Amino acid sequence: MRSVVPVWILSILAVVAVGVFVSPEMYLVFFPVVLGLALVVTFGIQLLVPVRKGFVNRVSASLGGAVVILAVATAVLAPLAFAAGAKL
Repeated sequence: MRSVVPVWILSILAVVAVGVFVSPEMYLVFFPVVLGLALVVTFGIQLLVPVRKGFVNRVSASLGGAVVILAVATAVLAPLAFAAGAKL
C-alpha cells in the first residue's frame, strides 16, 4: 500500500488542480491527461520499489483507485463542463 496511496493522492491533487486552474469547457480534455500522469507515476514508483512480488496487484490498485477518483471527478465536473459549452 505504500506505493499505491501516493498515486491516489497525486490523482486527487491533479483533479483539484484541473478544477481550479482549467476553464470548465476543458475539464473533460484534461482528465485523460491526469490518468496518463497516474499511469506514468505508477510505473515510476514501481521501478523504485525493490519488491517484485505483487507488482500486478500494486499497479492494479494504483490505477484502479485513480480511475475511481477520476470517475467521481467526472460525475461532479462534467455537468459544469457541458453547461460551459463543452462538446463530446
